[in-house]
Amino acid sequence: MTDSLATLRRVVRNRPAADRPERCEMCSVTIGPAHGHVVDLQSRQLLCACRPCYLLFTDDAAHLRYRAVPDRYAPVGAFLDERAWDELQIPVGLAFLFHNSALGRMVALYPGPAGATESELDMPVVADLRPDVEALLLRRGSDGYLVPIDVCYELVGRLRTLWRGFDGGQEAHAAVDELFERVRARAS
Repeated sequence: MTDSLATLRRVVRNRPAADRPERCEMCSVTIGPAHGHVVDLQSRQLLCACRPCYLLFTDDAAHLRYRAVPDRYAPVGAFLDERAWDELQIPVGLAFLFHNSALGRMVALYPGPAGATESELDMPVVADLRPDVEALLLRRGSDGYLVPIDVCYELVGRLRTLWRGFDGGQEAHAAVDELFERVRARAS
């Protein structure tokens, strides 16, 4: 009897968990894989949102705690040349910049094995960049892109799982290349 019970426990324990549907983090309705995000301006967290909740926070002029992340992609060309990159003292070859409205200034984040390292920049606010929800995704020696900020945080999460060794390794480099190809296609 104990062998049968042990076998049953092992089967139940090893059974794959049922996929839980993703839910809106504002109202808890089930959402699909292609859903929008909102930024909590106080905690700077991204929240998954259903379409009705997303639409509540699309007015940039409203002074609300949340702001919807737009779906705008645009090329910005060689935003920083080598000299400007060095003058800003960006220590790595990949960064994203955004206007942090709580600080009232531009902030740079550098993806790496521990997540994103943040640095406040002494540079003017980029006028066309929507605060808190859009970023400039930049790679040294390459064109840059204006992207939704959730794209940048997706990259940060992906690199955390793939990073190997000092420079990230082949998988991390391939993930960055793939993201830039996807962004380039969307920005065209």
